[in-house]
Parts: sequence; C-alpha cells; structure tokens
Amino acid sequence: MNLQSGTYYWPTTFPDAPSYPSLEEDLTCDVCVIGGGSSAAQCAYYLVDTGLDVVAIEKGKIGSGSTSTNTALIQYSGEKMFTDLIHTFGQPYIERHLTLLKEAIDEIEIASKMAKLESEFTRRDTLYSASNKDDFAKLKKEYDFLKEHNCELDFWTKKDIENKYPFSREAAIYSYNDAELNPFKFTHALVDYAAKKGVRFYENTEMNGHHYDKTQNRMVISTKTEHSIRARFVIFTAGYEGIDIKKEKKASFVSTYTVTTNSVDDFSSWYNRTLLWETARPYLFMRTTADNRIIIGGLDDNTTYSDDRDSKLTHKKDQLIEEFHKQFPDIRVKPEYYSAAFYGGTVDGLPIIGLYDEYPNSYFLFAFGDNGTVYSQLLAKLIAENIVKGSSPDMALYLQNRPLI
Repeated sequence: MNLQSGTYYWPTTFPDAPSYPSLEEDLTCDVCVIGGGSSAAQCAYYLVDTGLDVVAIEKGKIGSGSTSTNTALIQYSGEKMFTDLIHTFGQPYIERHLTLLKEAIDEIEIASKMAKLESEFTRRDTLYSASNKDDFAKLKKEYDFLKEHNCELDFWTKKDIENKYPFSREAAIYSYNDAELNPFKFTHALVDYAAKKGVRFYENTEMNGHHYDKTQNRMVISTKTEHSIRARFVIFTAGYEGIDIKKEKKASFVSTYTVTTNSVDDFSSWYNRTLLWETARPYLFMRTTADNRIIIGGLDDNTTYSDDRDSKLTHKKDQLIEEFHKQFPDIRVKPEYYSAAFYGGTVDGLPIIGLYDEYPNSYFLFAFGDNGTVYSQLLAKLIAENIVKGSSPDMALYLQNRPLI
C-alpha cells in the first residue's frame, strides 16, 4: 500500500534518532511484534517487565511509516460523536469506551514521563466548534452526555468564542486537559525504553511469510533477511499496511492532507494554543508544535488511489493555508512541509482488535480513526493483558465481531 507522499516534519525534529540492527539469525520468542510505528512501541511498552521474551521487527526504520504523518492530537472525542455511537452499541458499552479512552490519555502521559527520551507531551485544551447552525443541537447533546460522565468541559456560545478568538462559530465544546505530542519522538522514546528493558528491535527486517506450526503451537514468521522467528504469540501492528496482511471488512479509507508551517512568533490571538477542530465533514483541525509551528490538516477526499490523492496535494496545501488565514488573519504563515496520506477509519466508529481463525495465537491491532495514538495505547494495553493474564474483559468491546444493537 502506498501510504503517503510529500515532505514530513516529524523526522526532522529528531535527526539523530537511535537505530537498530537488522535480523541476522533465527529466533524463538514469546511474542513477536510486526511493525515499528507507535502501535508497536506501545505494545512493547506494556510487555516489558512481564517476564516474556519479546521481539519486534520493522521493514524500514522505526517511525518511518504512518507515524511520520500522524498529527497526534491526543483527545478522547473523535469524528463520530459518543451520542451517535450509543445508537450503534448502547449506552453502557459507550460509557465504558469513554472511560477507557480517558485512561489511555493518562497512560500516554505516564509513558512519556517514564521514557528517557523527550516526547513533547503537553496538556492542551480543545475547542470543538459547530461549523453551522444546524450542528448546534447535536453539539449540545454531546456536551450534555460528556458532562454527565464527568468530563471536564464547558459549552461556549457564539459570544464566548468571539471573546477569545478572531473567528466566530455558533457554539463549541471547550474541553480541558486533552494533549498533544510529537509522535515520532514518542515512538522512539517507548522503543528506547523497551529496548533498555530487554525487548529486541530489528530494523530493515521485512516479513515476507508466516505460517502456523501445529506441532510446536507457534506462529513462524519468515523475513526477507532469510531468517525465521518462532513465536508463541504475534501482534500485527503494521498500521494501514496490516490490511494487506489481513483484509478487515470494517475498515474504510480516505485520503487526507496536512501542512506544517514555519515557526510563529506571536500566538496571542490563539487562546491557550488550543487544539481546534469542527463538526463539518470533512473537517479541519489545527494544533501548534513545541517549536511554534502550526499543523493544519483535513480536507479529506474519498479517493483511495494514491496517484489521484497525490495529484491534489498542491491544491489542498494551498487550501489549508487559506482556511487557516481565514480564522487567524493576523498570523501569516507559509507551508514548509506538506503531505498526502491515506487515513483509515472503521464503519462503526470504534478501533479493532482482530482475532482470526487463520492466524492462531495472533492479534491485529487496527487503531484506525482520528484518535489513532489514543486508540493504540488502549488496544496495546488490552492485548498485552490478554497475553499475560490469559484474558482481558474489555477486549471484547473492540473485537472485529463486537456486538451491535
């Protein structure tokens, strides 16, 4: 799958990132993690100190896939409102989902502090605004649900917004204590943390085959380095490329676009440097970075052909800058990095842990959706818990065959 194209900001923030060897021998282990992005790093983080022998292989370099284009807005709210998810899954189901998401954000913060390398984790508030008058009622309904479930937020009127920002919206949910981070550094920080505790990472080691050995009750992973890994359990954390390994009917894809600007000297008109997004579909989102750049993203397109996606990049880049200037006319920016990428979601709005009969003792971590980093933290914890303890009660919420109303 041709995942992305363009120029990428995040790797430039850590040019001297640690490197790891390629696999040069056959191995036997307890758990083999396939992938080297944030999901793989989060799995490794939860598997350290469990007494299990863990190996992870990445076909390229750590963090070189979708992690490099991840905009890393760390929020519990997502593209599909919780009040809409209730219609699909029921209220108790979604109440538990919300709790787990909030816990995952806290655990991301804990992980970022435990690791030696800096992740640029920063707590940020979020302004989730109604793009038009028709969205007012559903936004208020969402606010009422979240407030009832002990989320720290306020409902802002048009006047409230105009008092704080240079733009106007009909209404907004103002959420406290969401966050942002550098996903490339975060991935390397967790990999470094896990490697120092005994997890073996191998870069430039691409899987080119797999089969189940019934006699040993192990999955056998073969690599293009002409070696094999025999593992009691395998976790496929290949991101969107995981669909090339196992098709998942609940997954859906669009194309999305992102611009990272030059550094900005004055953010005085951007109240609290909040994370910004909206109810419109496709929506725009904006955030700032540790070195005072602005990331502007969205304008999703339904195409799933990489050539078509990439042909629109220049136009979408200009559109994103134009939309930003409409909202912040006093902050003049120019694009320094811009990219096009496939963006995966699910048809029912929840991420997926895939358990498939043809892949015994294996887990597919599909953290698809606009909260990918948060979803990955949540799913990685549940998978690790299931491997270590033999069960994980909450994992049933995210299986590919989860119950619908």
